[in-house]
Amino acid sequence: MTYSLKLRIISRSALLFIIAITFPLFLASTAQADPATKLYGVVTDSQGKALAGIGISVVGPNGFTAEISTDGEGAWEVPIISKGSFSATINVDDLPEGQALTNPEKSTVKANVFMLGVDLRLLFPVGPGVVQASLLERSAQLTLDGILLGLVIALAALGLSLIFGTTGLTNFAHGEILTLAGLLTYYLSAIAGLPVLMAAPLAVILGALISGFLQDKYLWKPLRRRGTGLIAMLVVSIGFAIFLRYFFLFIFGGDTRQLPQYAGQAGLELGLVNITPKSILTSSIGVLFIIGATLWLLRTRMGKASRAVADNPALASASGIDVQKVIRAVWILGAALASYAGVIVTVNQGVSFLMGQDMLLLIFAAVTLGGLGTANGALVGSLIIGLFVQLSTLFIPTELKYVGALIVLILILIIRPQGILGKKERIG
Repeated sequence: MTYSLKLRIISRSALLFIIAITFPLFLASTAQADPATKLYGVVTDSQGKALAGIGISVVGPNGFTAEISTDGEGAWEVPIISKGSFSATINVDDLPEGQALTNPEKSTVKANVFMLGVDLRLLFPVGPGVVQASLLERSAQLTLDGILLGLVIALAALGLSLIFGTTGLTNFAHGEILTLAGLLTYYLSAIAGLPVLMAAPLAVILGALISGFLQDKYLWKPLRRRGTGLIAMLVVSIGFAIFLRYFFLFIFGGDTRQLPQYAGQAGLELGLVNITPKSILTSSIGVLFIIGATLWLLRTRMGKASRAVADNPALASASGIDVQKVIRAVWILGAALASYAGVIVTVNQGVSFLMGQDMLLLIFAAVTLGGLGTANGALVGSLIIGLFVQLSTLFIPTELKYVGALIVLILILIIRPQGILGKKERIG
């Protein structure tokens, strides 16, 4: 069989595969009969008690308006017969005494309907009435929030740092690993009906398989064998990230969706701080993930081999180490760590197709700040970035908190270009 014949067979097979995938989606998008689409939600207080008689107003395209109140179970729904951007607003005056939105700025929630037939759940988290907190209370709460954010960043940054250390690749598609895991968690839980405690581990396993094993096998390994330069591979990662981002948009839509099982969970008062049980559980497992990855690096043969490859790939290969096997293992571990970071964000905040992009800048900042290619540096940099992002809101608007973190990054790198724990490279 000639090379041209093989190429034609592969091309036709790929075309048939694309048609097989997109044709059902096309049929679904063109179906007009009886679209069972609705905006819906449940309004409960901080104790999970249903709130009846709460007014909800919905505004949409072409002059669409709807006024509805929650029923005895706190539920409401509005049928939707057209695509477009809709806004749902809760009447905060209807909330009982002592109850208020946990975020007053979220009295209006937007929903973009891209495909009829897919119901969208909108949430209005309600909690105890807002009391002006003291500076000490705000500082304590923001410190806790910074540690939790730093943990999420650390999981993803550790994976990115391991991959960079063994391959030299600056992977701009690393954020999409978080997004994929978040989407898998949502579909397995909200669509397939699995408990979150089952959906989350499956999402991590699938994320490690797809984003780690398969991605390295079919994308990065062939490029390494061809001797593709790191700059060219960086450009490939940027293009791959853009492709995945808009693929997620096409499949999932542009809305931020919450997991129904943990929506509106009441927090626990622990001294000066408030924390939800889901945050405690997910963060504790995250710490175990980091400890496990550290032990893998320090105690296992594969972990020691990965450090050897990171130091000198040629010497490691000459010593009998299978470099490609080590790289594959690092990709799987890095993808698993990033996948669990995506699970944490999804469980606590929800998931959108831009989740990975929003986190990528903080991940890069943490890795660079701590020192490129160093696992300990990634952890230290993540904690610093997380704390500074949250604590900076004491003095600057919330919308500018990421800018402050980048300014600190620049200042530290001016003083210490190799990062906090990075080694200074010798020139010449």
